[in-house]
Amino acid sequence: MLLKELSALASPLNDQQIGQLQQAVAELSPQQLAWISGYFWGLSQTPSVGQTVPAQQPAVAVASQPAGKLTIIYASQTGNAKGVAQALKAEADAAGISAELFSAGDYKGKNLAKETHVIIVASTHGEGEAPDDAIELHEFLQSKKAPKLPNLQYAVIGLGDSSYEFFCQTAKDFDAYLAKLGARPMLERLDCDVDYDAPAAAWRAEALDKVQETLVTADAQVVTLPVGQAVASVSAYTKQNPYAATLLTSQKITGRNSGKDVRHVEIDLEGSGLTYQPGDALGVWYDNDPVLADAILAKAGLSGEESVDVDGQAVSLRDALINSYEVTAANPQLVTRYADLSGSKKLAKLVEDKDKLREYAANTQVVDVLAEKKTALTAEQLLGLLRRLTPRLYSIASSQEEVGEEVHLTVGLVEYAHAEETRQGGASSFLSRRLEEGESVKVFVESNNHFKLPADDNTPVIMIGPGTGIAPFRAFVQERDNRGAEGKNWLFFGDRTFTEDFLYQVEWQKYLKDGVVNRIDVAFSRDQAEKVYVQHRLLEHAAEVWKWLQDGAHVYVCGDANHMAKDVHDALLTIAEQQGNQSREQAEQYLSELRKNKRYQKDVY
Repeated sequence: MLLKELSALASPLNDQQIGQLQQAVAELSPQQLAWISGYFWGLSQTPSVGQTVPAQQPAVAVASQPAGKLTIIYASQTGNAKGVAQALKAEADAAGISAELFSAGDYKGKNLAKETHVIIVASTHGEGEAPDDAIELHEFLQSKKAPKLPNLQYAVIGLGDSSYEFFCQTAKDFDAYLAKLGARPMLERLDCDVDYDAPAAAWRAEALDKVQETLVTADAQVVTLPVGQAVASVSAYTKQNPYAATLLTSQKITGRNSGKDVRHVEIDLEGSGLTYQPGDALGVWYDNDPVLADAILAKAGLSGEESVDVDGQAVSLRDALINSYEVTAANPQLVTRYADLSGSKKLAKLVEDKDKLREYAANTQVVDVLAEKKTALTAEQLLGLLRRLTPRLYSIASSQEEVGEEVHLTVGLVEYAHAEETRQGGASSFLSRRLEEGESVKVFVESNNHFKLPADDNTPVIMIGPGTGIAPFRAFVQERDNRGAEGKNWLFFGDRTFTEDFLYQVEWQKYLKDGVVNRIDVAFSRDQAEKVYVQHRLLEHAAEVWKWLQDGAHVYVCGDANHMAKDVHDALLTIAEQQGNQSREQAEQYLSELRKNKRYQKDVY
């Protein structure tokens, strides 16, 4: 009735728009209508291009004032947990639930005593370790300083990879710590594997239902927003809605006789509106090799023409393997399920030993697991073995200040011999071998706020990036060069040989000659009888590294997490011990303080 009366007045909406609006709001509650009223009013106060909001017109919003609120905290290393937390915040907003969103690194643990409802979204890093941004909160909840939390209701969702021994360990830790402090779980913790989108969405809906059951909301009231406050701009292109970019270049940058194939990849973003900062990653969706899909079908005794359901659409099994499922890397669950289906004694024995199972799965591709004992499978059984395809994240190797509407990557082709056949990685072979210049590749930007250049351009930086770990440091130096930053730059780079594997050698030599980079120390492991790595170069220059640290230098490490990053960490500890006259415990505390102050950052994988 109200909308009909409004339509009779001088309205900026036509009859069709009013009809659409009536249909849209028909099923909304009064609370939801109040929220939308305030939301649209806020939008109306947001300036369009070339316009400003007059200083005398503060934005006004109608909002619900809850007795208590929901606080969402994410512990994220690569951005997945952050994405789930942001989706939860948006869904809470849409439901009229007052919610605040925090990175774990920005949240003060003592404030938990003031909270009524908390949801933690936590990824696990490395061997059961908390992500860098969550270490301080993780440690605080175990300390004597942690407050009792009898009035807190909470829920935890974990993101991880069940191929690893300490699957979702950080989420399990947060769950245990909060419970020990007296907090009450609203619902059971969910531990998500790599294919987490659907279960995470269902869990978020259940969690918000639980919040609404216990979060009493008072009548709507008018809230004045700060002048000029606008809806945060979000890219239209995301993991769920990637941009169809164009491959410009995929150029091999290792020598003819190198044992590795590393590519410099350039992708065109023109017209996308996508922006990124040095330290961010590019998510790449890829298609699997059709030849590999056919080999898997042959092992399973299937034609590939069988019709299967993928996200509510009927497609051929072959198309599903190429476009929608992970068909390269195996995992312990796949091995365990196939051991049951095939009756393979070898696989059954592996399943009994978790360590051997993980090692086998990490070093064996799907097609080779199926080859252990040839077994006829149905299409449903085959897909039941496989995980859904997920995008690969690559550290961005360019600064937009330098390259404009392009993005550059440094991609190492994963390739090895298996019997008389060659096995390759799914995404790396797609970018290096199968995708032709001019063809389309689906991408999105994954921001990384925990691997960023210092805000002060006068700050010195030490960059440690062997192999393809050099990628973000190419972006760092391009950025600092374009900004005219005065801070000193020191690069440690390592690889196999100087002549075949010095990635971007000409660029680095030019930066060194021009004074953009002040020092470069290299470690080519196979150029002499004794292996030399970047950690050895750090120790060789311990006194100078310590001096840079005392002068406020930020330290960045990018590359292999299993060996290199640990060896570099140990080298830094030794430098602090020897040059700073510290005990091992003091050195550990020193590096911990550097990390907390964002002076020691890692992008490892």
